[in-house]
Amino acid sequence: MNRRNRTVIVLLVAVLLAGAASYTVYRTISKMPVREVEVATMHVAVAGENLSMGTRITKDHVKIVGWPASNPVQGSFASVDAVVGRGLIQQIAANEPLTEAKLAPIEAGAGLPPSIPAGMRAMSVKVNEVIGVAGFTVPGTRVDVLVTLKDRESSMTRAVVSNVQVLTAGTRYDQEQAKDGKPMPSSVVTLLLTPEDAERIVLAESAGSLMLVLRNPLDVAPTTTHGVRMASLMGAPDAPPVVKNVKGQKRVVAQKPVAVAAPAPKIYTVEAIRAAKRTEEVIR
Repeated sequence: MNRRNRTVIVLLVAVLLAGAASYTVYRTISKMPVREVEVATMHVAVAGENLSMGTRITKDHVKIVGWPASNPVQGSFASVDAVVGRGLIQQIAANEPLTEAKLAPIEAGAGLPPSIPAGMRAMSVKVNEVIGVAGFTVPGTRVDVLVTLKDRESSMTRAVVSNVQVLTAGTRYDQEQAKDGKPMPSSVVTLLLTPEDAERIVLAESAGSLMLVLRNPLDVAPTTTHGVRMASLMGAPDAPPVVKNVKGQKRVVAQKPVAVAAPAPKIYTVEAIRAAKRTEEVIR
């Protein structure tokens, strides 16, 4: 037998032995009993489906699942009856635990009112496709509110409220469509405002016309413009306000109007001819 044949035989024997060994290990491991490690669990009520803000919880919306007792959910519930009949004050996803912070108080009802934070107010503003930024003022977005007061040359536009949250678009207050970036055309939007801001918008709406300006949700800086008047829009801009320290406090000092010099009178020269005498007379 030559050297080549011996090498082939050795390789075949090695392959057969390796395959037999692998099969033996596989059979041995597959016959080993499965060891189950018991973990202490507790019952937690979770949402059985995606639920929007304002939904009144029913038994069909809730299911009980096991939760590791070593990592309890703060404010969770162990039974379905503890959450049935209460309203959601924020959107919740399927299999997400229901907690006290996500539910309206007992007997507070459902819908929009329980979702309004303490000290805040919800007020609706009439809009159209232009005022509502082509329907992109959807729930969860933030806007500035501008008012235009028309009085010929004294007409003015200014932001009266800035960085306010849109609660609803029409009667919808869920944010599923907002997440997809789709517009929600409506004739009215509801804003979340402080009582002072609500008063400003009501007065502005009664005195002029409103316009909503969409903001980037990450831009939280307040709008601090001084507005624009018709005179500055069509001509030279208004002078910026002068701030002076008066007794340690900064105050805006009104600037005195600059006197405009009267235009110089026009001078006319008239040539008069009387008989053979020619004269020139100046007329002012």
